Amino acid sequence: MYKYDHYDQAMVDARVAEFADQVRRRISGELSEDQFKPLRLMNGLYLQLHAYMLRVAIPYGTLDSRQMHTLATIARKFDRGYGHFTTRQNIQYNWIKLEECADLLAELAKVEMHAIQTSGNCIRNISSDQYAGAAADEVADPRPWAELLRQWSTFHPEFSALPRKFKIAVIASDEDRAAMRLHDIGLQLVERDGQLGARVFVGGGMGRTPMIAPEINEFVGADDIISYVEACLRVYNRYGRRDNIYKARIKILVHELGADEYRRQVEEEYVHVKALGIDPPAAELARITAMFAPPAFVTPAQAGAAGDGRAESLTAPASAGATDELDLSDPDFRLWVQSNVKPHKQPGYAIANISLKPVGGIPGDASADQIDVMADLAERYSFDELRVTHAQNIVLPHVRKADLYALWQALDAADLASANLDLASDIIACPGLDYCSLANARSIPVAQKIAQRLAPRELEIGELKLKISGCINACGHHHAGHIGILGVDKKGTENYQLLLGGSGAEDVSLGKITGPGFDEDGIVDAVERVTDKYLQSREAGERFLDTYRRLGFAPFKEAIYG
Repeated sequence: MYKYDHYDQAMVDARVAEFADQVRRRISGELSEDQFKPLRLMNGLYLQLHAYMLRVAIPYGTLDSRQMHTLATIARKFDRGYGHFTTRQNIQYNWIKLEECADLLAELAKVEMHAIQTSGNCIRNISSDQYAGAAADEVADPRPWAELLRQWSTFHPEFSALPRKFKIAVIASDEDRAAMRLHDIGLQLVERDGQLGARVFVGGGMGRTPMIAPEINEFVGADDIISYVEACLRVYNRYGRRDNIYKARIKILVHELGADEYRRQVEEEYVHVKALGIDPPAAELARITAMFAPPAFVTPAQAGAAGDGRAESLTAPASAGATDELDLSDPDFRLWVQSNVKPHKQPGYAIANISLKPVGGIPGDASADQIDVMADLAERYSFDELRVTHAQNIVLPHVRKADLYALWQALDAADLASANLDLASDIIACPGLDYCSLANARSIPVAQKIAQRLAPRELEIGELKLKISGCINACGHHHAGHIGILGVDKKGTENYQLLLGGSGAEDVSLGKITGPGFDEDGIVDAVERVTDKYLQSREAGERFLDTYRRLGFAPFKEAIYG
């Protein structure tokens, strides 16, 4: 993973000192709240319903045990003993005291972390595939490119006051595990004629006006990616709406210009940008890429030579499934492996997913003790590396198959062994009206009730991406849910709209609102009726989304409303 050089550290330390002075002036009354607001937002600090909330950046979701332990320490020292992992691969703390915030940022700076550009009208945290560097289907590790984009975008003077917030995702496989086409810019690394480059998608997003990003360029060479992305931003910064917050995102500009005209303007701007020479020299790219070199994997032969009695579990070829050659006699372990463990490109290894969605729990939350446990397990079993996923879970990307059982036992002891990845109780949910000042309705209680209702049948139901947002801003990605729920205010009462048919994966689609909304208990009943209809109607091998697309909208609407 990327390690700070002295420039990185100096910038972060300077920002901490600057913000400490800003906080001091706010507390003393030298700054009003209106004057302080843009300053705190530049440092990821929001004023929510009950307290300040701090959003900490985890670039492309990658961190090590030292950083993870620091997140646990912050949860204990500055919050109420827990943190909330977000759909942007970050972490949020919901009970921050203003007078302690600068000290908190100083703690982060000691382990190469910060909260810069996690809010405001700037380029936010660059997101990526949580399986980067481990997945067999990627053409390259996308994280060096995500890191280049992070460095290029941090404190970029031209893009520090965009018309609206801006989100970029980078993936490197045909399977989209990062909802890439629902970003302002999505990059998919690809190979053409032996050369690495990227497909470029611009103008996606959720919120009030959800849109799927059209492809703007089918292949931009690797040496030109930064210049091309800058050209995309320049056109947006020049023409994006600043007079209407609801029409300020780049998706509106691309839609109103049309993809062809936007593409033409980007190509024209790219000629000028490329001449500036902003793309990194080969030596700099090589320096960054070297930090993402694969870990020192142990081969099956090496394990056997070392006298490892479990070496037989390391004999599966790279193309084999994650469960091959494992002792699955323990039924609970077998269930966890089948649900939460994915194939790795290295023989003898697997990708272990840790669900932060226990049935009845708060989606994405982890206690300080649990965060510490995950840090320890990463150091012991995963080459000291963890990933945060856009589905609000945690990944240990490089685990020996021979260690999976011991890993599972430790997770089980910490209440982190829920075997529900991509099942009905693995719900994405924003904090909603329990914390957020923008929310119209609560998300957490609805998620808890649905999980409890569907959990007894979730293995029968199979893959089901269920996503809940407490307002139109769509932090819970409800548009991209196989089943999506949007909480709205209806004459002072919380009301929940039900959407069907969304997907954030490579088969990207937007959910469709079924009809009139429901109260909190009614939406739980409606979701159950939808899953009942699916179970009655599915054909062999069909996911919920497959059955919905085959049958269409009408039969499900009939099942919901009668």
